Amino acid sequence: MPDTLVPLFLFALAGAWTPGPNNIMVTASGQSFGLTRTWPHILGVTIGFAILLVAFGLGLSQLFTLYPPLHTALRIAGALYLLYLAWRIATASAPGGDGRARARPISFVEALLFQWVNVKGLTFAAGVSAAFLTPGGDFVRELAAIVMMFTALTLPSLVVYCLFGVAIGRFLTSERARRAVNYTFAMLVVLSIALLFV
Repeated sequence: MPDTLVPLFLFALAGAWTPGPNNIMVTASGQSFGLTRTWPHILGVTIGFAILLVAFGLGLSQLFTLYPPLHTALRIAGALYLLYLAWRIATASAPGGDGRARARPISFVEALLFQWVNVKGLTFAAGVSAAFLTPGGDFVRELAAIVMMFTALTLPSLVVYCLFGVAIGRFLTSERARRAVNYTFAMLVVLSIALLFV
């Protein structure tokens, strides 16, 4: 395993830090709700993806090989759920609003469950399992290293993306500007849906 740590680190770095649905939604949540209220979302993504990695390590990818329509169904479910989340982002209100908030942050459970329909996450989980779990190797140690590496890189990346959103929010002084930024984030999520099917 030591000889694969650098490639694993680079693979996890790409998965955690490149823009994707999770990063876009956490940035939007930071802009609308701040870091404190986004923590459940951040932890749901981090823990949910760790569970996904374990599931793929235990052979979930074989299920997709045996039943290709299942993968298609998950992609469609993911796209529909992303559309719903894009709507949530578009209708999010300012942090500390007047008590008539039109939306709330994504919850821990919602973020955790989203990992199971997030095509980027599914793709990375399948790829890392195929590339870094060696047949006949020390399965437990390899899988633990994969989960720890991704967790160690995912959590800080989500915090940074959220803080970026918080910084954006501080520059928005009018409801019109805030709404425009929310719509932009929502459109980025919709664009990520289109990329899922390219």
